[in-house]
Amino acid sequence: PLTQKSLVAGNWENYGNNPLSSQLRKELIPKLREYLESRLPEYMVPSGLMVLSQLPLTPNGKVDRKALPVPDMASSVLTEYVAPETETEKLLSEIWREVLGIEKVGIHDNFFEVGGDSIISIQIVARAQEAGIQLTTKQLFQNQTIAEQAAVAGVLTNVQHQQGIVTGEIPLTPIQHWFFEQNLQQMYHFNQSMLLSVSPQIEPDLLFQVVEKILEHHDALRLRYHKTSNYWQQINSGLSERIPFQVVDLSKFSENEQLSLLEETATRQQASLNLTDGPIMGVVLFNLGNQTEARLLIIIHHLAVDGVSWRILLEDLFEAYNQLSKGETIKLPRKTTAFQDWAVRLVEYGQSQKCQKELEYWLDQPWSGIVSLPMDYPEGQANNTMGNAVNVTGRLSQEETKALLQEVPSAYNTQINDVLLTALVVSLGDWIGTETVLIDLEGHGREELFADVDLSRTVGWFTSMFPVKLQLSSEDIGEALKSIKEQLRQIPERGIGYGILRYLSPDKNIRIQLAALPKAEISFNYLGQFNSSQFQKVGWQTTRDSTGPNQSIQGNRTHLLGINSLIAEGQLQIIWTYNSCIHKDTTIANLAEKYIQTLRNLIIYCQSPEVGGYTPSDFSTVELTQEEIENIITEIGD
Repeated sequence: PLTQKSLVAGNWENYGNNPLSSQLRKELIPKLREYLESRLPEYMVPSGLMVLSQLPLTPNGKVDRKALPVPDMASSVLTEYVAPETETEKLLSEIWREVLGIEKVGIHDNFFEVGGDSIISIQIVARAQEAGIQLTTKQLFQNQTIAEQAAVAGVLTNVQHQQGIVTGEIPLTPIQHWFFEQNLQQMYHFNQSMLLSVSPQIEPDLLFQVVEKILEHHDALRLRYHKTSNYWQQINSGLSERIPFQVVDLSKFSENEQLSLLEETATRQQASLNLTDGPIMGVVLFNLGNQTEARLLIIIHHLAVDGVSWRILLEDLFEAYNQLSKGETIKLPRKTTAFQDWAVRLVEYGQSQKCQKELEYWLDQPWSGIVSLPMDYPEGQANNTMGNAVNVTGRLSQEETKALLQEVPSAYNTQINDVLLTALVVSLGDWIGTETVLIDLEGHGREELFADVDLSRTVGWFTSMFPVKLQLSSEDIGEALKSIKEQLRQIPERGIGYGILRYLSPDKNIRIQLAALPKAEISFNYLGQFNSSQFQKVGWQTTRDSTGPNQSIQGNRTHLLGINSLIAEGQLQIIWTYNSCIHKDTTIANLAEKYIQTLRNLIIYCQSPEVGGYTPSDFSTVELTQEEIENIITEIGD
C-alpha cells in the first residue's frame, strides 16, 4: 500500500501507458531497495523484488503467498536468481554450492533458506579462509546472503596461529570437566567412530602415511591425561614412533564371517584406547578381498573429537590420500587456533566482567515447576547403563526435510533448532502433562568469543552443554514456534557461558550455585548435515556396518532420554536413546512418532500462504514486545 500510493500512483504518466513497464521497474526497485536497507536490518531486506498491479488474496482477504508469481528468471532486474559478478561473490557462491550440496546459488539467496545452519556456517568460513577470504560466522549470521557477505568480507591476513607441533599442559575445558565429573568406571572407553567403505585396491602404505600426517597436523589427537590427587591433568604430547594403524586380512572368510569378525575386531579396538599413555585414536583397514570393497575403521576418544571435528578429519583424510595417490606430497590447509590456546582463553574469559554478567541470566531463570518424566518401570533407574540403552529412530522424507530447511525458516525467520525444539516441547508436553520442559541442550561450542581466535579447522571436543527451560505460550503451533524461538534467542552467547562459569569460574560460590540447579532428564543435540558426496571423488562412502559399542556397556547414562538429530543424505533423522529397564519400547516409539507428526504439522503450517511475521529478536536496534509487533503489522495491513 505504501509503495502504490507514494511511489507509483503519482508518477505513472512518466512511463507511458503501461504502469508496470520495464523502465518503471528499473527505477522503482533500486529506490525501494535503498529505502528498505536504510530502515531494516540487512537480513530482513528481501532478496528479490517484483512490481505487481495487485496482490493475490485468499478468501479471507489476506495475501495469498502461494499464488504470488515466480519472478522472471530471464529478467535482468533483481530476479529470484542473480549470478555472482565480483571475484569474492564467485568464490563464495562456489563454496556455498559445494558445502550446501545445491546446484545453483544466487547472490541474494538467504543462507538459512537454502539449508544453512550454525554447523555449516563453520564449514563455509573454513573454506572461505582457504580461498583467502576473511569471514567470521558472526558476520555470516548477520549478513545472510552472498552479496552481503562479499561486502563485509576482508582479505585474509596472516594471523599467527601455531603451525608446528603443539605440546605441553592444557587446562580442561568445561565439557571435559563434565566428562571427568561423571567418574565413569571405564572412562577410556567413551569414543566416537566412523566406518568407511573404500576401494579394495586402496594402498595400506599410503594410508599409514596419511594417519601419520593427521596425527602430526591435528594436535588434539595426541592428548594424554594423568590423575593427580585433586584433579585430572591434560597434556598435549609430541609425536610418537608408534602410529595407531593396522591392517586386518579377512579375505579368506565368507561374507557372514567377515561381518562377524569385523564387529569383533572393532569391539576390541573400541576398548583399547589409553588415556594416559596413548593412543587415543585407532585406525584399522579391513581387507575383504579383491572384489569386495574394503572397510576403514576410525575410532577416536570423545575427549579429542566432536561432530565438527569429524568433518575436518575426513576432509583431510580424503585429500591427503588423494595427494599421495597422485604422487604428490601431502599439503593440508594451515592450522587454525590450537586447542591448547582455546582452553587457556576460556579460563581467562571465565574471569572477565563480560562472563560475570551472564551469571545473572543463569541464576534468575524460573527453574521451579519442573515435572519428572513418566517412567514405566521406576525401579529400573538403578540400572541406567549404556548396556541397557536402546535406540528408536524417526525420519522425515527427503521432500519434507527440504521443506524444513528451505521453506519453514522464511515464515518467522527461524533456524532449524527453533523448529526441532518446538516440536519436542509440544510432543513431550502431551506425554508429561505440562507445558514446561527442562532440557540439557548441546551446541557445537565454537563461539566467537575472541576476535583473534579461529576454530574453523581445529580438531577437539568443543561441545557446549547447558540447561534450558522451555515453556509453551499457546496451544497454537505458530505462537508456540515464535515463543520457543524467542526463549532460545535470550540465551547469552549460545549458552557457552554456563559451562565456563560452572567449571572454570575462580569463585567457588558461583560454581556451587550453578551445580545446584535442577538436573535435566533429557538431552538434545542437533548434529548438522552429513552428505557422502564429498567422499565420492576418492570412491569412499559411509557404511552402516557395526563398529561395536562406542561407549562401555558398564558406563552410566546421564539422562533418561537422549535425543540426537541429524540430516543424512538429505533426510532428517531423530534418534531417541532410552533405557529398556525404565521405559517400554512402545512408550518411546509412540513418542517418536508423535514428534515426527508434530514436525510435519509445523512444516505444513509454515507453508501456509497466510503465515508469516516477525518476533522481537528480529529487531536488534529497538525493544518491541510480540504484542507491539503484531499491532504494527495489523495496522500496516489495514
